[in-house]
Amino acid sequence: MHAMKLVTRTQTGVRLEARLLKVLKALATELDLTLGDLLEGIVLHAFEGKAPFGPATLRKIRALKAVYGLDLVAKDSHQLRESDADER
Repeated sequence: MHAMKLVTRTQTGVRLEARLLKVLKALATELDLTLGDLLEGIVLHAFEGKAPFGPATLRKIRALKAVYGLDLVAKDSHQLRESDADER
């Protein structure tokens, strides 16, 4: 077991695609995590070039994407444009 590390967290106002946020929130709930803890884990894994999710979690993600109509994939990440409604 690893020793817990003391960190300082900062509140942030990050804008995310609405359906992506819904999937992330639902996944965090499924995994009994806060949204922040889930995002920290994803980013720390990505920084090390590691996959953050195993097969069971990936199945949950696929199901949640279907529920929330999330059809975006990784190659879309730098091709997104906000709708007029989002530009207020």
